[in-house]
Amino acid sequence: MKILAVVAALVLGSVPAAASPHWTVCTGSCSFDVPAGDYQVDVVLGGRDAGSTGLDVEARRIALAPVATKAGQYAERSVTVEVRTPEGMPSGQDGPGTPGLQVHLTGPAPQPVRIAVTPRPKAPRIFVISDSTASDWAKLPKNGWAQALPEFFRAGPSVRNYAQSGASTVSYLADPLYFARVRPMIRGGDTVLIQLAHNDKQTTEDVYRANLATLIDGVRAQGGAPVLVTPPVRHRFGADGKLTPLGLVVNNLGVDLPAVMRDVARQQKIPLLDLTARSQALLESLGEAASWPLYLTLAHDGVDDATHLSRYGAEQFAALVARAAAQARLPLAAFLRPERLGR
Repeated sequence: MKILAVVAALVLGSVPAAASPHWTVCTGSCSFDVPAGDYQVDVVLGGRDAGSTGLDVEARRIALAPVATKAGQYAERSVTVEVRTPEGMPSGQDGPGTPGLQVHLTGPAPQPVRIAVTPRPKAPRIFVISDSTASDWAKLPKNGWAQALPEFFRAGPSVRNYAQSGASTVSYLADPLYFARVRPMIRGGDTVLIQLAHNDKQTTEDVYRANLATLIDGVRAQGGAPVLVTPPVRHRFGADGKLTPLGLVVNNLGVDLPAVMRDVARQQKIPLLDLTARSQALLESLGEAASWPLYLTLAHDGVDDATHLSRYGAEQFAALVARAAAQARLPLAAFLRPERLGR
């Protein structure tokens, strides 16, 4: 295979002239001086020793889950990533980040990686419009499910996560840094996942419906394909072992926001990924104690937080979204990695 041929040349110390400008050997973290845009990242994992190597990019986005290799074995993988400033949330609350593309090796025993980065200006995009439960958190311990979503896709689509901590349907429409910024980026054929509910605590049902309709209309006007995603549940259990209304994201006015979202999707005739129902089933099947590792806990993260996710939880909830997308037969499902979907 072409990539492995280049790797062999790298290992032997005689890289073909045509390939040498394009390949970098990374042993921990590396940076590529590239402008904002979408890029395909081709990697060859493995080497002399056995290992398990993955990739995080930019603001701790999980581009590739660790891949195990035996001693002397190599594995090829390709992913598509977005480079932007700021790297994390659109508000820039964690700072602008580092210019260019940042790649960090992950895994229990990462091996040196050979990396090639190629511009992909026509890559299909998956935009995420959401709140802190999906955000790219540049700093530990919080993680968003959309921060882990890229690991479920092979090269092709770029996951553009514009989820903002604290955002509601009201603020995402009102603040010029949010929908006003995202909307002009959307091109024909792009998928836009809309998951806003957790911060609509005082939003009336009529306003919530109208705001969702405004977001949907804005996406459609750009030629994009809107998809509603109901919110992930909170870790709030009752004495009966079931999630409480607060856990199921019923707001302070008694509005069942996931139920409203389901009805809007039906009326608008657009796909809906029911992350609320799927995450509820996951938590209740595990039970109150065993489901805590999905969230931030005092023992591991220094805080008990029933809303925000651990890295493990972000990956588990992203898997729920990916499985829902596959079952809904969304066009983006053609790019999913079957081995990452699990059950």
